[in-house]
Amino acid sequence: MTEKKITYVSLFADESLHPAYEKALKTVEQNYLGKHYPMLIGGREVFSEKGEFETRSPIDTSIVVGYFQKGDAGHMRQAIAEAKKRFREWADKDWRERVRVMRRAAELIDERKFEIAAVITYEAGKNRLEALAEAWEAIDALKYYAQVMEKNNGYEMEMGPGGPGEQCRMVARPYGVWVVISPFNFPFMLANGMMLGALITGNTVVFKPTSETPLSGLLLYRVFVDAGVPPGVINYVTGPGSAFEDEIVSNPDVAGIAFTGSKDVGMRLYRRFTSSQPYPKPILLEMGSKNPTIVTKNADIGKAVLGVVRAAFGYGGQKCSATSRVYVQREVKNRFLDELVKETSRIKIGDPRLREVFLGPVINKRAVDNFRSYIDTAKRDGGEIVYGGEVLGGGLYDKGYYVQPTIIDKLPRNHPLFKQELFLPILLVAEFDTLEEALREANNTEYGLTAGIFSEDPREVEYFFNNIEFGVTYANRKGGATTGAWPGAQTFVGWKASGATGKGVGGPHYLLTFLREQARTNVVE
Repeated sequence: MTEKKITYVSLFADESLHPAYEKALKTVEQNYLGKHYPMLIGGREVFSEKGEFETRSPIDTSIVVGYFQKGDAGHMRQAIAEAKKRFREWADKDWRERVRVMRRAAELIDERKFEIAAVITYEAGKNRLEALAEAWEAIDALKYYAQVMEKNNGYEMEMGPGGPGEQCRMVARPYGVWVVISPFNFPFMLANGMMLGALITGNTVVFKPTSETPLSGLLLYRVFVDAGVPPGVINYVTGPGSAFEDEIVSNPDVAGIAFTGSKDVGMRLYRRFTSSQPYPKPILLEMGSKNPTIVTKNADIGKAVLGVVRAAFGYGGQKCSATSRVYVQREVKNRFLDELVKETSRIKIGDPRLREVFLGPVINKRAVDNFRSYIDTAKRDGGEIVYGGEVLGGGLYDKGYYVQPTIIDKLPRNHPLFKQELFLPILLVAEFDTLEEALREANNTEYGLTAGIFSEDPREVEYFFNNIEFGVTYANRKGGATTGAWPGAQTFVGWKASGATGKGVGGPHYLLTFLREQARTNVVE
């Protein structure tokens, strides 16, 4: 297996990648686009009586990515029943066999990574380097959690004794059927993280990808099945979330939910699931954020500018880890802002299939409409658009959903745009006098996913780490001020309204989310 990789931190070009990626674009165009795709329940192709929905590329809406089934509650019920039926078979496998299957899945992704990346580009509008990085992250996540299972001996441990003659062990056992619901922005990796967590620990899965990016999800389903996950242990259903929600939250055979998406949907699932089930069951939520970066007078300004631009505008700000607000110390604000505008102006916007393009389209028309609304609100309330602020038109831009990376200054720090997750390439700038003040502003949000600081003063960095109320924190990271978590390096965990378990994907404790302990005591005297 190749050891080459692009991470979200580096985003550098290996010359050998480009011909392979461009060949994959042609393969995807010929073999994937415009096809009709079934749901897969218990290994069987299932077509819905309600018909199909189509997905179109945000790059160019004349490109039909595919036609997918409009599943309903009955299909979800059927998939849950299949997953329950196959649970014992999968749970009773030796954990080493499940580890072997996950390692095989990593190998298959590596073999298919260029086609996977090309599909991500067509479906989500992600540029080639970020799309390839997503595939590599999925590979590394699978390999990392195979190692975690081995390091923990499948979560079996000798304990005790608690009394005379007692032989005591702790074993960790799976819960049962997990429903996995994934978002559009990392349609392969985020689904992979949730599904591998469930599968490697012995649970079964019903996978429901977002309707924006169902083809990326189908490729992941095929990877797991081809790697050795039995049909029915994993199932693939498509359709609007509203058609499935009642069944997911109320079906007593659902043992757990793993969801990545908006706070509104995540909290609704949380409340409904916890109130509808006969007893407490686990729910894993990652619900976005409003991520701050702090730039002090002791920062390396060049490093800070690069880190903020990459974190704010990488994939159009459509990352739950994107920098969306930056607090700059008064003494260096003008210099920082000047350099920030210069660096942002160098961003190449356009068709993400092209090598030179950094910023492709946003995901859909709703995102464009939201962009217009936020810009109008900022202007109305005294904000100064120091760069960008326009929906792009003409040529390719008329065919897809393209907006400018945008920097806004002079809004009051308590303005709603400083609190609301925008999920767009919009960066708000504010100034501060003391680091204590900056930390108060950074923490003044219900969210708590990622945060960054730029300062060459170790005392400021230490103060930041000790006082920031976010789960994933970075100092002086020019590759991405708040973005770029990698399996085995950063545990991607949300605090407050950004998460529900306190255990992040990519970290050593994540698999415990999908397991419950059992104490086994055998008295032999």
